[in-house]
Parts: sequence; structure tokens; C-alpha cells
Amino acid sequence: MSNELWFRTPAADWFEALPIGNGHLGAKVFGRVGTERIALNLDDVWSGAGPRKLEVTDGPEVLADVRRLLLDEGDRLAATERTRALQGPLVESYQPLGDLVITEPEGAEDYRRSLDLRTGVVAVDYTRGGVQFHREAYVSTPDQVFVWTVLADTSGAVDLDIALSSQHPVRPSVLDDATVAITGHAPSELTIEYRRSPDPIRYHDGQGIGFGVVLRAHAAGGSVQATEAGIAVRGSDSVTVVLSAASTFAGWQVKPGRDPLSALREATSLLDAVDLAKVRQRHLDDHVALYERAALSLGVPVELPTDERLRAFAAGGNDPDLAALMFAFGRYLLMASSRPGTQAANLQGIWNQDRRPMWASDWTNNINTQMNYWLADVTGLSECFDPLTDLLEGLAESGRETARILYDAPGWVSHHNADIWRATWPVGEGDDDPVWAMAATCGVWLSAHLMEHYRFGQDREFLRDRAYPLLAGATEFVLSMLVEDRDGRLQFVPSTAPEHHFVLPSGEKASVDLTTTYDLWLIRELVGNLTEAEQALGLDTELASRARAAVVRLPDIPVAPDGRLMEWPTDWQPSEPDHRHQSHLYGLFPGAEIDPRSTPEWASAARTSLAVRTATGTPGGWTSAWLVALWGRLFEPEKAAAVIRYYLSNLVSDNLLHRDGDIFQLDANFGMTAGVAELLIQSHTDVIRLLPALPAEWPDGSFRGLRARGGLSFDVVWQDGRLVEATVHAEVDGTFRIALGDEERSVTVARGSLTRLTPEG
Repeated sequence: MSNELWFRTPAADWFEALPIGNGHLGAKVFGRVGTERIALNLDDVWSGAGPRKLEVTDGPEVLADVRRLLLDEGDRLAATERTRALQGPLVESYQPLGDLVITEPEGAEDYRRSLDLRTGVVAVDYTRGGVQFHREAYVSTPDQVFVWTVLADTSGAVDLDIALSSQHPVRPSVLDDATVAITGHAPSELTIEYRRSPDPIRYHDGQGIGFGVVLRAHAAGGSVQATEAGIAVRGSDSVTVVLSAASTFAGWQVKPGRDPLSALREATSLLDAVDLAKVRQRHLDDHVALYERAALSLGVPVELPTDERLRAFAAGGNDPDLAALMFAFGRYLLMASSRPGTQAANLQGIWNQDRRPMWASDWTNNINTQMNYWLADVTGLSECFDPLTDLLEGLAESGRETARILYDAPGWVSHHNADIWRATWPVGEGDDDPVWAMAATCGVWLSAHLMEHYRFGQDREFLRDRAYPLLAGATEFVLSMLVEDRDGRLQFVPSTAPEHHFVLPSGEKASVDLTTTYDLWLIRELVGNLTEAEQALGLDTELASRARAAVVRLPDIPVAPDGRLMEWPTDWQPSEPDHRHQSHLYGLFPGAEIDPRSTPEWASAARTSLAVRTATGTPGGWTSAWLVALWGRLFEPEKAAAVIRYYLSNLVSDNLLHRDGDIFQLDANFGMTAGVAELLIQSHTDVIRLLPALPAEWPDGSFRGLRARGGLSFDVVWQDGRLVEATVHAEVDGTFRIALGDEERSVTVARGSLTRLTPEG
């Protein structure tokens, strides 16, 4: 298997630069010779002056109007428009931090640029004037610093000018002979990128998140001189640049107006604590240990640069290892953008170069945030899940007030968008289309991840202290939002299918309706999750009893006469038959109610729905990832493989990062890794299935460390499309049903044991 992306040329633009990070501090390395740019980000530098208040004063009255319009008058269009009155402020935007610019003489021969996924090190090698140069760049998690090194094979050959810059107003300073810094702050007011404004980016003294960036040059030989313009290094054998950064962000409920010098002092303390002789090895020990927990090998690696491999594959070439590299890259990106104590990975992970990024580079909670974390537990990155739990706890605290103001409801709610200030209301200030703003069950979907995390890790303390309170709060909210219709059924109102309009007989488009299929799946799952959690914790609450009584009164899952799962309770004409969201198929994936063996009718309806959804148009990046997982759950490996081929041929940059024109989102990278895992191991039913949807174009391969719900992990080898051997690593005592191809067997394991399984015959 290959663990390296490599190229014969520098990055053409920011999209092609190679990403490194530790969840808090991120960088994209261009690898240029002459003037190198390294773009920097810090996960808690966002626009905004602090937490905001939701100013809606008549939420319950608006809700009553919406319910009347839907239940009594059947006026979907009027109901859709009425929900605009529930909208609050738009979200703030994730911000770039700055650039590290390193200038040296021009000219390079024998050039090679690479990212070693296993070590988290970007390397650049080249020759100039007969001198060989080797650069390395990485971001250390143990030491919380960025490190850049250049070595020459000729004494005194390193001449550099090193400078810091930022798109934000900054003040430079010199801290000592080899240390320089900048301080500044992010905009306190910013107009989101899809809104027009004559003055979209506004800075105000004493407001906004402040930051400090400090760098120090360590040179072997030669001279080092620091000025406000930067650091000049002349005649050195080698140079190591160490950079740290900090912000004044002190929590989502706190105004961030502290002097940026406080952030600079924090960053300088980090820098002063670094042991230069040990920093690289400390980084490697941390990164390699986490990365090595899981691996996938498919065929033989192709010895070509990554961009050339992609072009050959797009032209019809055979390169199974490219899918394995894609799988590994998704794991690497989550390690680099989500670690304990950091913010959760946003739409762009932690990498952003624009002050007004697409969709604010926020947390979009009707699929994208969730997709970022599908891979965490199944591929052995459970620690990387921690920031999502932190995010949910903040959203739940904010969302309790939103539920009270808008709906006079208990529990907590989170709608479509969130930012670092934990916005939980429908955004738009009355001007955004309710098709995405009015999404009151996003918190319900997010809470499902907590139960999934428990299923993989079996951590009862996590379930009791962190997951269960959020599940209970989400349930309280949902129960309060259920209202009885004329037939005695309970309806969740208002309800939407994320981002998808339906067309009324009049030809007008609406989006708000009675309970959509998406919300039915979510509510059914929530009640099941709460019940399962209480059983694990030895509880039997009145809340769970009420929830179970309510769920049986929900509408049935609707199936159209032509066999499709319906998206809305009425079989409305969809505005986009090939729409990017597959929300009505939630019960198939990431939910677990639809299964070809136990619910064949629903599985058939899901298959028919997918056939309609994919009959026209072409999928985008994260849509492709969802399709891979859906086809995997239906045991349709060739359809999944076709989506992977399309994705790698059309929807990635040369560096494998998702790119669709000028759209850059990392959920596609994360989701593709999860989708591949779904083809190789499934554990969402009472049977753990190994190689349930193995594509024919991956005839030989192996994986190591993929996890199953229940506390097991597996190493599997296959040849000619058939499983040869599986090794079960048990973290629990128990008996499990495991399917090796078509053969099922009952396997009893003991905690800490290894059990080898081979197919019979």
C-alpha cells in the first residue's frame, strides 16, 4: 500500500497545496522554490464580536400559524413563507490566519514534493547550482507548533528571508535576534459570501477575535538577523523555523475583545517550551501511533506521481491502490483537523484562505458536519471524535434557549448552520430560503453520532455523562413538537427534506410540510437510541416511556405506487429529481432500519429511489460519498465502485482534496473513506459482515484495524475476491455473529484475545 502523495512540480494554487495540521494549527504547503508560501489557519479564529442574541419575539405564535396552515388549511406555500419569521442572524465565517513567506534564490532541478501520510511530513527536494536541498514541514500535536526545516549538502548554502503576513490588519514586532511576531484580530463584522454589501469586512478596535503569531529561526552556522520585516538568514548549513500561534477566543459565550498581546504571550510560551532536539521525534511518535491503527491495501502501488496516477485512472486505467490512498488520506485529514481539545472539523477541515469563504466554512448540520465524522470510529480514530462531542454540548446549551424562544419547547434544538458562537436558530434574518434554514432536526441527527460512538467504544462513562443527557434533551424537544393530525397520527411540524423543494400543483415551489420521511427516520432512531442507552445504563425513565408511546403513532414510512421511498408525506413532484441530498434514504445509511435481509421491501424501495435519483445529472463530492455508502448497504459493490471512479476522475484536485470548480469541502474526503469502509465491513445489524460489498476491481487486498460496533476490530485478507482469513481483536467479552461471505457463524471472544477465522470449504 502507498502512504505518500508526491509530485514533480510545486502546487499551482492554494487548492493544490499540501495540508498539515494538529486540529488547532493548520497549514497548506505550496512547495515553491524562490518564494515559498505556507498558508496558516487557527481553528478558533472566526469573524464576529462574540455571542449573539436571538431577537425573535413571537416564535410560539409563528409556530401556531405554521401548524394551522399545514394541518387545517393544507397551504404548504404559505406555511413555508411564514417560517421566515423564525430566522435569526446569519452565521459568522471561519477565517485565515496568515502566511509564512520564505524567499530564497530561484531555480530548481530534480524537483520532488511529497506528503507522507504515515508521518505527517511534507518534504520538498531539489537541486540548485549543484547543491541538493531538502525541506520538511509538519505541525506537532505534542508541542503545538509548526516546524519547517531546510538542509543543504553543501556548507553555507542556505540563504533565506522569512516573513509573516496576514489579510487582517496586523502589527509586526521583534522579540529577539531570531524571533519575530505579528498581532492582529479577525473582523468583528462580516457579511457572509453569498450576500452583497458595499463594506462586507469590518474591523473595530477592541472587538473581534485577536491573535498572535510568533516564529523563531534556528540556524546552523551563518548569520541570523531579525527586523520588523522578518528574519534574514545568510550562509547557513541548515535552518529550522518554529512557529506558534494563539487567539483570544475564550469560549463561545465570551466576548473575545482581549488585547491580542495576550495571545502573543501564549504563543511565545509555547515556542519557548519546545525542545528542538526532540520536537520531530515527539511529532512522529504521536502521529504514527494514531495513523497505524488501521490500514488498507489494494493491489500493487503504481510508481507514478499522484497527479499522473489520477489522469491515468480517469483515462480508464487500473489502479486499485489509488482507492486505498484515498481511504488513507481521509483518515490523515481527520487526524490533522480534529484532535481532543480542538474545534470540530468544519466544512474545510481547518484550511481556509478566504475571509469570506464559501458557506462561511461553518458547520453545516444537515449532512456535512455529520459526514466529517462517519469515518472516526470505524477506522480507529476515536479520539478524533471528541471535538464533535464538545460541539454538540455547546449546541445543546445554546439550543435550549433557541427551543424556548422559537417554540416554547423543552430540551434543545439545532438547525441547519452553526458557527464558533454556537448559533442554533434558523439563519437568514427572514431573507434566506426556508428550504435550508428551517431544519429543526439537525440536532437529532447529530445526537445519533453519540450513540454510534458508544456502540463502537463501549465506554459507559461517556454514555452516562455526555451522550445520554444530549439524547434526552433532543427527545424532550421532539416530543414537544409532535402534534396530532385529523387522523390521530402525530406529526412533527414544521418539517423539511434538507435543501429540496417540492413543486405544488400550481407550479410554485415550497419546502415546509408535515413530517418528511427524513424526519420519520430521525425520530424513530432517536427513540431507539434513548431506549438502548437507558438499557445500558440501567434506567427506565418516564421520558423514554412517553417516547416509545409516541413513536408508534407516527405516520408510516411512505412508499410511492412505483416503489420509491417517498420524500414527503405527499408524493410531490421534486424540484430536482437528481437532488444532491439523499435524506429520505437516511434509514439505509447512516441509519440502520433498512436492510436487504431483514426489511427487503424497504430495501427495494430504497434501491428504486436511488435509481431515480441517479438516472440524470452527475453527483458532487459529498453526494458521491453518500452514494458509495448507500450502495454498499444494498450490497451493490459495482455501483459503489462506479461512483468512486467518477469521483477520482472528476471531483478531486491533483492532491486528492475534493474540488468541484471553486468549491472546496472536506466532507467528501471524509465521507469517501467512510464509504470505502462500508464496502469492507458492516456491523449495523446483529451480524458483523466482512467484505459485504467488495468491488470486482479490488480482487486482492487486505485491511487492518477496521472496527465493528460492539468492541471488536478486524484484520482481513482476501484473494480473487474471496476472504482468506480474518483476525478478530476483542476489547470485550461476548458472543457475536460474524459473516464470512455467505457463511455466518457464532464466535465467542474474551477481552484482549485474538481469534483467527477462516472460511469453511
